[in-house]
Amino acid sequence: MSKKITLEDLNIKQVSFPEDQYIPKKTDKVQIYLHHTAGNSSGVRTFQHWANTKTRVATCVCISGKNAPEGDGRIVQGFSSTKWGYHLGLQSRPFRAYELPYKSLDKISIGIEINNFGYLTKDKDGNFRTYVNSIIPKEDVIELDKPYKGHKYWHNYTDAQIESVRKLLLFWNDYYNIPLEYNEDVWDMTKRAFEGKPGVYTHNSVRSDKTDVYPHPKLIKMWKSLTTKAPEKKATPAKIKKASSTKVVKKKSTVTASKTKTKK
Repeated sequence: MSKKITLEDLNIKQVSFPEDQYIPKKTDKVQIYLHHTAGNSSGVRTFQHWANTKTRVATCVCISGKNAPEGDGRIVQGFSSTKWGYHLGLQSRPFRAYELPYKSLDKISIGIEINNFGYLTKDKDGNFRTYVNSIIPKEDVIELDKPYKGHKYWHNYTDAQIESVRKLLLFWNDYYNIPLEYNEDVWDMTKRAFEGKPGVYTHNSVRSDKTDVYPHPKLIKMWKSLTTKAPEKKATPAKIKKASSTKVVKKKSTVTASKTKTKK
C-alpha cells in the first residue's frame, strides 16, 4: 500500500487567484478528473491566463512541466479543492443520450491540469509540432504503440508530473474518500461518469471532442498501482487516524484564504 501523503509531501506553490474566477462555495467531492492544459509548461502562467477571463473555467491545481520557472512537477494551487470551477464544459445533451437527468459534475468533482501541449504532428522535416505550430524537442515526445483518437505522437508527461498526480490522488483519496480504481472505460465517454459515480476519470470520459489526458503508459501504470491491495489490511487504525486528520483540516480551513488553499 502507498504511504499516507501529507501537505509537506505535496510541496504546493500557492498563487493569488481572484474569487470571481471560480465559485467560492464548498461542495462535497466524489470525482476527480485528469486534464492537460494544451499549453505552456508553467502552472503559474496558466492561473495568470485564467485570471484574465470571464468564464470561471479553472481547476484548483495545475502541475507544471519541464522548464517551468517553478520547477518540473511543481503543484500550483489557485483555490481550495473544496470549492469549484467550470472545468468540464458539459451541456445536457450527453445526459439525455444516456437517459439521465442533468447533473452539475463540476460541483462534485476536482480537476487536475497537467501542463502539456497534448497531441503532436510530425512534419516533413521530422519536427514535432503542436496545434499552434510550435515545435516540441524530440526528447520531449512520446510515440504511443497504438494511436489514440487519431494521434500517435504526444507531448510527454514528465516523470515528475506523473508523481505529483499520484500524490494528489492519494491525498484526496484520504481526505474525500474518493476511490482510485483504474478502469479502461475512462478513455472514452462512460455512463459511470455522467451518473456521478465516485472515482477518477479523464476529460475524455465526459467529452468525445477532448483528448486530455491521453493514455500515457507510465500514467496508467501509476494509476493501477494505487489500488494494489496489501496482503494484510489494518482497517481500524487507518480509519481512526483519517477521521482525526480530516477534522483538524476542516477546522483550519476557515482561518485565512491562504490556509484554505493549502489544506485541501
